Amino acid sequence: MPNPPPATEIDLAPGTLDLLAKAGTASVATLLFKRGYHNAYVQGVLPLAADTATMVGPAYTLRYIPTRPDTDPLDAFREPDHPQRVAVEHCPEGAVLVMDCRGDASAASAGSILLTRCQVRGVAGVVSDGGIRDAKGAAALDMPVFAAKPSAPTNLTKHHAVDIGLPIACGGVAVYPGDIMMGDADGVMVIPRHLADEIAAETEGMELFEAFVLEQVQDGASIRGLYPPTNPETLEAFEAWKAAKDA
Repeated sequence: MPNPPPATEIDLAPGTLDLLAKAGTASVATLLFKRGYHNAYVQGVLPLAADTATMVGPAYTLRYIPTRPDTDPLDAFREPDHPQRVAVEHCPEGAVLVMDCRGDASAASAGSILLTRCQVRGVAGVVSDGGIRDAKGAAALDMPVFAAKPSAPTNLTKHHAVDIGLPIACGGVAVYPGDIMMGDADGVMVIPRHLADEIAAETEGMELFEAFVLEQVQDGASIRGLYPPTNPETLEAFEAWKAAKDA
């Protein structure tokens, strides 16, 4: 089977990222599920900061394989073309650096210094299914950081950086360069780039309907016929609710 078209061939509508930034990963997960995408949630990855802002941006990928003594001595970082360092310096502004650590969080994939550099360069966020060292400093950044857990050991003990800008797996999910990464308190979703516009367009109405439902439930309404709206009166009440909000 062929890979998806490259990101350069799929332009996003001007408001897509802004719409997704106002939505939640739960809504996106449901919309992707309706389209047959049942494995789009990055497993085992959560924000380092509990109050992190919603993260949205195209994926810029970095892949690690296991280390060996001959490939990962302590002075490996002196190499000017070390892929981890190159990724930090080349990840585009507004993109999300996504790291494939094979789900191994026993060593760090980056630390607060490199992550601070990403923030200064305007990177929209970082996602790793490995560990993050200097986690307290990383969690204090304005840039959202999602990882499996804090982990003190340097990446050289477990992770050998090899590829930039190729398809990877992160938390068991396929991530193609340019796919839209979206993260919040519930974790991280991977939105195939070719679906991003239609997913974003649907989130607005979905989020609004769920706000209506939550208000009804708080007022004592039963969820039967309300969520999902199998009772025709539910949608009528929703339209009236929207009209009142707009008045």
